[in-house]
Amino acid sequence: MLSTEDWWALWMGLLFMFLGLLSLAGLDLVGWIAYPKKWVLSLPEGAVPKKIKEVGSAFAPLGKGYKGLGVWGSIIVSYLVVATVTTIGAAFMRWNVKKFLAGFTIIFGLTYLCWFLAHHAFFAATAVDLKKSKFPDMFTLSLGGGASYILALIVGLLIGNFFKGFASFLSEAAKPEWYIKTAIVFLGVKIGYLPIKMASFSQKLGQEMAGLTGELFFAGAAATIVAYLIFWPGVYLISRRIFKLPRKTAAVLGSGISICGVSAAVATGAAVRAKPVVSIMVSALVVIWAVIELIILPGFFTHVWPRTDDPLVAGAAMGMSVKTDGADAAAGELMDEFMRAKIEKDTDGRVVWPAGVITVSAVMTKIWIDMFIGLWAFILAMVWVYRIERREGERVPFIEVWFRFPKFILGYFAAWIIYLVIFFGPGQGGAAEGMGVLKAAKAGAVPVEKGLRKLFFMLTFLSLGIITDFKKLREAQFGKMVWVYFVALFLFIIPVAILIAYIFHHGMQIPNIAGMEAGG
Repeated sequence: MLSTEDWWALWMGLLFMFLGLLSLAGLDLVGWIAYPKKWVLSLPEGAVPKKIKEVGSAFAPLGKGYKGLGVWGSIIVSYLVVATVTTIGAAFMRWNVKKFLAGFTIIFGLTYLCWFLAHHAFFAATAVDLKKSKFPDMFTLSLGGGASYILALIVGLLIGNFFKGFASFLSEAAKPEWYIKTAIVFLGVKIGYLPIKMASFSQKLGQEMAGLTGELFFAGAAATIVAYLIFWPGVYLISRRIFKLPRKTAAVLGSGISICGVSAAVATGAAVRAKPVVSIMVSALVVIWAVIELIILPGFFTHVWPRTDDPLVAGAAMGMSVKTDGADAAAGELMDEFMRAKIEKDTDGRVVWPAGVITVSAVMTKIWIDMFIGLWAFILAMVWVYRIERREGERVPFIEVWFRFPKFILGYFAAWIIYLVIFFGPGQGGAAEGMGVLKAAKAGAVPVEKGLRKLFFMLTFLSLGIITDFKKLREAQFGKMVWVYFVALFLFIIPVAILIAYIFHHGMQIPNIAGMEAGG
């Protein structure tokens, strides 16, 4: 419980969540997090610095009580707190602490530099941002916060593929799975906080959002179960019948491509006793293809996906298609930024969606997939022991399901439930008499679900790039596996995922908050 990334994602996520909850007692212990603003070098004459700031105000702490820190003060405090907690985790996990801290310091600095550069108005500002700040008409890419993730990934890929010595030095701190699992715990805060945020607009909106997140929960479960029953046998048959791969290799590929990437490949390899090199090759292939999906799918679903009225279908489909927690949640966050910016631009500000809902639709299906890893490894182990290889006298203990269960998910659900309890309990579902409690909860939730969550997403994007080496695709030993992955992913997994997501998520509507003003 103190020696794995999975558990430490849970501990870190819960630590900051509970620090945020102290706002209910009037204490703000998380508002120091430095968060970027859209900026230009200088505001044109007559402009109002409402949505866009001058460069000197490109960062600010999210807590009102920390405004005195200023730009550099908040960044330094953010580094000291996050670096301290992550380094303690690295020490317990018996990593090289000195190398981790040195690498994390550089990665943290590069993260904030990317965050700053990509929030320039040219990249991030939408037409509505410009209009609210009374800017003259100017061309922008309207990428919203998605520009930051793209830049962080590009910088990471440049380091990982062209500066391999530097990438090796940073590798001790480039831990995308750890960062994204922690971010997913913070996403649990986001889901629970969304009804509180909507209640600041109206009680009805708050209750609608609580209903929507619950609906996503059950729809994600149903979609994942159906997808499981189709994906794994389909990929297994493609590997065996079309590409003539050995049975154990096909089983590991089937889990890696159809279930949950690296974790499922390793768990399945152990369950069927495949050669270790098989799990290693599949894991490497999963990471590389996941980055390719991360680059392609958010843009595809935003600009090519024919149903602009079904963003949650696209989110769920991507959640079932991208096979690592890091790339899936990152792709969901990127698509959330893209789609919100696009709908705001296309409707000239008449439709504005709250941040995070599309991310939730992508992550919710992935969460259910993660939870099935242990059960699936257990089932495959039983099949191999009792049917295929008939190992006499050997037994498969059911406790293996718990050993394989991703523990960070416990934090995700705990955070969601706690904030829902605040909303429906002391907050009385957004009723006027409970608004004081909701306002206090909001003060501690925003720095966690907005500032820390997006910081850990940024760390994930940069780290994913650093550990990705595209040259591995050319190595001979990958052989047929590369083609199996390509055929299975683009000709089978993605089309089926879209169909299943449409069946279970079609018609779900994201609340329109255009014209409503509320912080966070």
